[in-house]
Amino acid sequence: MHLAYPAVLAALLFCVGLYGVLARRNAILVLMSVELMLNAVNLNLVAFDVWLRDELHAGQSLTLFVIAIAAAEIGIGLAIVLTVYRNRGTADIDRLRDTAEGPAGAGAPADPDAPAAEKKAEATA
Repeated sequence: MHLAYPAVLAALLFCVGLYGVLARRNAILVLMSVELMLNAVNLNLVAFDVWLRDELHAGQSLTLFVIAIAAAEIGIGLAIVLTVYRNRGTADIDRLRDTAEGPAGAGAPADPDAPAAEKKAEATA
């Protein structure tokens, strides 16, 4: 078997996963896209293991570790997404990012009238 076929398929899977990570707003779809990218890596590991005729089968062993880590990652990721969805009512990544930064940005005060109120309090004192 030629190495080009699984390598091209893995490249296509990785590109679809990368597009999903960059373009999607739903956290669950982003996690699914990350899984596609990991599966593309697994396909490459197994294909190169077969192509190199490795006697230790290091590519297949590493693939098993990647699958185990991906299962743990998806379990923790889904737990976090479900907790955030219960607390905030949405799984939209853009809205979650806005709530984390606050309405006025990371470094600015939450109330835009706060400096004016402080100056007014100093003037009356």
